[in-house]
Order: sequence, then structure tokens, then C-alpha cells
Amino acid sequence: MLDWRGRSYFADFAWLPGFVKLLIEIKGYATHVRDLDRQKFCNELNRETFLHAMGYQVISFSYDDVEQRPELCIALLRMVMARYQASATPVLRAYMAEKEVLRLAVQRAEPIRPKDVEQHFDIDHRTAVMMLKKLCLKGMLTPAYSGKGQRIVKYTLAGNVLFANID
Repeated sequence: MLDWRGRSYFADFAWLPGFVKLLIEIKGYATHVRDLDRQKFCNELNRETFLHAMGYQVISFSYDDVEQRPELCIALLRMVMARYQASATPVLRAYMAEKEVLRLAVQRAEPIRPKDVEQHFDIDHRTAVMMLKKLCLKGMLTPAYSGKGQRIVKYTLAGNVLFANID
């Protein structure tokens, strides 16, 4: 269950192996389409956008397909899950950590501090600063200096990051 602005969001199923956050929804026609008024429709779209912003990918199946064509649902679900399972070329942990730092910065929608990275990963200050500096070298973050410009206190997303694929 996730909470946002006093609303609780539940999912039918969740698959959370490591960095992946996959939510699986089974939607009946009556409750998810036929009985929706404009406000309920807006709420459903806001719910899915909020879940996406929190790093979840929502996969929806119709109740009718689950009941009458389960083999189709299984095939589609396998295709989606295959994207996240171990592949022939292993993904470097450092690369995944960098992506997670960028995702954290995007979610915060404000400059990110080493303290934020420390808390998010439960790591020491030196490691957090090292991660942030590497992202600066790659052009993904820009350092923001203190009042006299001698010490870096936070980092902002570089302009190109908003359009980069960090998923």
C-alpha cells in the first residue's frame, strides 16, 4: 500500500526483485470502466501516474482475459518480466546505483544533497559524494556551490537528464 495526499493505493500483485518494482492489476470492466464518472477516471489516471513517479511499472490485465484467455496473460506477463530477469550480459551494480541516484533526484524535484543519497542507500558520506561526483563527470548532474563558491553542497540535474532514459 502506498499513500499520497490522503489516498491509499493498493495493487493486486507486486513483483519486486531488486531494483524492479512491477505492479500487476486485474481490472474488471464494471469497476474500472463502465462505472467510472469523470472524477473517478481522473483519480485512476492520477493513481497510475503517482505509482509511476514512485518507480513502479503498472501492468494491467482485463478480468475477462484472465478468466477466459489466461494463456495470453501468461505470455504477455512473461514478456514483460523477461526484460528484468538476468540476461547474458550482467548489469553492473554501479550503473544501477547511478540510475537510482538520478531517479531519486528526479523524484525529489529539487537539488539533491549527499545526505539524501546517504539515507537512500544507507551508505557513508564519502561513498555518496563519490557517486555524485561521478555523475557530474558524466554530465548528468551539476554541482551547486556554497555561498562563497568553495564547497559543493548539493547537485542539480543537468538539463539533458529530464529527457534521458533512466528506467
